[in-house]
Amino acid sequence: MKGKKRENYLERIPVRSKRVKWSVDEIGMVSLNIENTGVFNRIAQKLLKKPKISHIHLDEMGSFLWPLLDGKKNIIELGELVKEEFGEKAEPLYERLAHYFQILDSYQFIQWK
Repeated sequence: MKGKKRENYLERIPVRSKRVKWSVDEIGMVSLNIENTGVFNRIAQKLLKKPKISHIHLDEMGSFLWPLLDGKKNIIELGELVKEEFGEKAEPLYERLAHYFQILDSYQFIQWK
């Protein structure tokens, strides 16, 4: 490990995936609109009446964060904006943010710059 610098997860810069379409409703809540593609999804759509597009409704904090994922701000900077907007309601802030971004990453809704 000599010469290798360990990456701080909070210094990572998230970017919205181009495959994720999204919309904002009249009260400012964000919905991610994911097209279900691929062979298994096509079969499920035909046989099980599964939707062609899944709509994932983000909560208040997620709806605040999603538009800010522009590839310029790291998680620490995003956290400062969340703390400014939500105050104590956002605590424990960085644990929540780390978990939130791990979930977004696991579903490939974001990429890392």
